[in-house]
Amino acid sequence: MKVLLVNPPRFNNVSVIREDRCEIIEKNSVLPPYSLLQIASLLRNRGHEVSLIDANGENIDYATLEKMLSERDYESVIFRFTSSTFDWDMRVAAISKKYSDAYTIGICCTLVNFSEIVISEAKDLDIYIRHEYEVVAPELIDSLPAREKLSDVAGIAFRDNGEIRVNASANTIKNYDDIPMPAYDLLKSFNLYYADTRHGQPFTIMYTSKGCSYSCIYCTMANSKWKPRSAENVLREIRYLKKNYNINTIMFFDETFTMDRKRVEEITRALIDEKLDIKWYCNSRVDILDMDILNKMKKAGCKAVCMGIESGSQKIIGKANKRISVEKSEKAIKMVKDAGIKVYCSFIMGLPGENKTTVQETIEFIKRTLPTGGEINVAAPYPGTRLYDIAIEKGWITKQMDFRKMNQNRSIMRTEELTTQEIDKAREMAYNALIFNPRWWIQNTGYVVKNPDDFGLAFRYCINLFKIALAR
Repeated sequence: MKVLLVNPPRFNNVSVIREDRCEIIEKNSVLPPYSLLQIASLLRNRGHEVSLIDANGENIDYATLEKMLSERDYESVIFRFTSSTFDWDMRVAAISKKYSDAYTIGICCTLVNFSEIVISEAKDLDIYIRHEYEVVAPELIDSLPAREKLSDVAGIAFRDNGEIRVNASANTIKNYDDIPMPAYDLLKSFNLYYADTRHGQPFTIMYTSKGCSYSCIYCTMANSKWKPRSAENVLREIRYLKKNYNINTIMFFDETFTMDRKRVEEITRALIDEKLDIKWYCNSRVDILDMDILNKMKKAGCKAVCMGIESGSQKIIGKANKRISVEKSEKAIKMVKDAGIKVYCSFIMGLPGENKTTVQETIEFIKRTLPTGGEINVAAPYPGTRLYDIAIEKGWITKQMDFRKMNQNRSIMRTEELTTQEIDKAREMAYNALIFNPRWWIQNTGYVVKNPDDFGLAFRYCINLFKIALAR
């Protein structure tokens, strides 16, 4: 089958990240469509003919995309969409239907529990891949020549003679090493992509694992099986990227890159011994780091570690089922800094139990620890999370809530003691705790003096923070 993969255009000229663990509008980064590249390689292995249009990466608008689709020969089109750009992204399906009888297939992780609503509201969408695209997409494409077999494909929702059918959930992939090398040859250039600044190009993201076995109430990945790739499989891809594309920077896009210490040690040892000269970034929990592994990561090229702190209040952390302590978070931030690695921390305002006292505890935590950078979000009750269930039970949101309004930049959910407006204000105050803190500026200036190659990144980051402040 001829399959066209599409990463939809930027939303009102602003880049969008459309990956399982991160489906958001992101004006400061343009990431390659890694999941679509994985799907491409899986389909090729089954004999299908695959092409790609990365409209987001190449900054192709809908007028140009329509012309491209009108001229292409394909039998199915697969594209990713997000909850906040739902109607915008669905234009891919509408345009395709205008010129072709091809099947229109969409993928979105966030709305897996709103499958019927997705199909109902997306009139031009034939099939919704709800989850586990690595397993579902190949099985689906194999079955499409005989539409009557759709009822046997796990992990999808679709229309059947006017009725909406939601099939049983799909099993997770048994061995993540079984996914072939992403079809990087489909990309126009790695120099289209960056995170915050272009100074680290050529740049890409990479999954070395998927899933998270922890049970944080706000996370769409909670309680999912952790599926790691072997160290050698990861290194094979890094070597390929270095040899064929001279990749300079990799953002490991795992929920928790450092979950398996032995695997991290194998990867870092090879990066050092083979002198691969890769700058890289990763995500970690605060409770699985120590100075020994951080020093190895630093020597292997790790430039930054991102950690989800969420709150400076032990009360809020407990209610969120984060299973860490404020003390442990504080020690982890200091350790990462002491290792000479930048530390970026994310916080969530408006989780259950949030009040003015807990907000102030978080602000004081930020002032005390001064992470290199911070991302302050508001709690978003995504469907399928425990937070969504709590919000419904408490009456903070209704089941009729428009999922398009669900994002981490503007609160749609109150707490027992705070209104949505007060939660938005708390987010602003937390950002100000960094932006207008002289000690933070002195600390980061000192880092840039020691690491002049990071000047461009630091400058761009500061500009972005000021833009956030001015926007408020």
